[in-house]
Amino acid sequence: MSTRAERMRLPLSTEVMKATAEKHGVCVRPFTMEVGDPGTGELRYVAVPCGSTVESVCGPCAKKAKALRMAQCREGWHLTEEPDFTPAPPTAEQKELMEFRADLVARYREAVEHGEEGQADELREEIRGVDEELRQLGMRGRLPSPDLPSKRPVKRSTKRRQDAPNLPRRKVAKTTVGREYAGKFRPSMFVTLTCDTYGRVREDGTPVDPSSYDYRRAARDAVHFASLVDRWWQNLRRVVGWDVQYFATVEPQKRTAPHLHAALRGSIPHEVLRQVTEATYHQVWWPKHDELIYSGDRLPVWDARVKGFVDPEKHEPLTPWEEAVEEVEEPAHVVTFGRQVHSKGILGGTEEAGRHIGYLTKYLTKSTGEVVEATSARQREHHDRLHAELAITPCSPRCAVWLLYGVQPLGATSRMTPGHCKGRAHRRTTLGLPGRRVLVSRKWSGKSLADHKADRKAFVRDMLAGVGIVKPEQDTSRLIWRKVQPGDRDAPPRAHLLMRAIAERITWKAEYDRALLAAGPPPGSPETSAIRLAA
Repeated sequence: MSTRAERMRLPLSTEVMKATAEKHGVCVRPFTMEVGDPGTGELRYVAVPCGSTVESVCGPCAKKAKALRMAQCREGWHLTEEPDFTPAPPTAEQKELMEFRADLVARYREAVEHGEEGQADELREEIRGVDEELRQLGMRGRLPSPDLPSKRPVKRSTKRRQDAPNLPRRKVAKTTVGREYAGKFRPSMFVTLTCDTYGRVREDGTPVDPSSYDYRRAARDAVHFASLVDRWWQNLRRVVGWDVQYFATVEPQKRTAPHLHAALRGSIPHEVLRQVTEATYHQVWWPKHDELIYSGDRLPVWDARVKGFVDPEKHEPLTPWEEAVEEVEEPAHVVTFGRQVHSKGILGGTEEAGRHIGYLTKYLTKSTGEVVEATSARQREHHDRLHAELAITPCSPRCAVWLLYGVQPLGATSRMTPGHCKGRAHRRTTLGLPGRRVLVSRKWSGKSLADHKADRKAFVRDMLAGVGIVKPEQDTSRLIWRKVQPGDRDAPPRAHLLMRAIAERITWKAEYDRALLAAGPPPGSPETSAIRLAA
């Protein structure tokens, strides 16, 4: 008879099921969807993959997402032909609906001017319906609001700062493919950009002198790093005179400051890249937020009469966001890159190109906090101080942290808690990086991630068709999908759906292996033992 300790060391059934799912590439935490077919009346439950990109959350989904990104990076890095993005001409039906919308907007504004609120509401709903019809007809882009703007946005001077070097400016051509050299070489670039220094650091990324380390600037640079990167692309295109395309990933350094790895299509002189980096900056035209006005138990309170937050003692309304921005005379913060700029030319189809693609996507399956782990007390203290500064750094005009500085954020409601924002920039796991981890230009590969996923499916479908296994594309447009709510008694347990998904994946894998064996080894490849035995 086994002892209690021996039984406790046995793996749980859920752990065995999860390990089996991971072995076969099945999502380990799917959510259940109810699928109905109006034509046949059939109702069934389907396990839909969670789609997580973090391996610690769901390994199979994260690996699939990384494989798609690697395919996207590979296909677009060394393109030799311009991707075709010529828009289709507007159809007659789209133009008729747009004419109808213009007439509705004119009638709506007349109703608003005459104070006919009921008719104005009906016209607004009708305009929304027309907008939805236009989108269903294949129109993209935003339509203007039927309401005229109450206030014009504050315009800031576009004159370059005197402390920033000037940049030459050219008209940006529509071309995106790099130059060809010697009739056969078309190199591209791999570039790494970093943030500025905030103080001397040790090898483990912690500051030598924490008291003099500029945590405030480090937090603000991290929050606005994405805007700085956008400005860098813009400046680079204006300097080189063509529409540079990029595939970039944002990762934290050991000191937790963000830095950018980017694959650029086409070759650009190293000196030009350094010149653009040195001259690029981003000005944050926000109200000053250097000194906290409210903290601790003394926080602004919501007043239903004024529909906003007021001072807890004087009961005076806080300064609205629009008024606070109008009073700004100089930027609250200026973000710049550091001096370290690494750039390298890469030829397509080489082993070096494949190695750098792997380097670009190396940490995509890890969260920002997992890339830089605090393994020592000194590192934990460094992360704690940075997180404490990020907790009082506003991340957007709608951030609840603005209430601590006496500013009413945009869209303030009674559900908002002063100083507590749910934005990604304030989470410990992101280290202040609120934006996306992967940045891809629109004309990179000429395809979206959904297109790359469809290409992979089509490849497998063609392989199976070669051995007589036909997997026709299913038309799911008529199906009605509904997410199952918690507590639905008719929904099967997740474990049942997971076991069914594992069985399906085993069947698919067997069919694909059969197709590979039927296709035979590629030309010029060494004969394998399996083929010799079959012969």
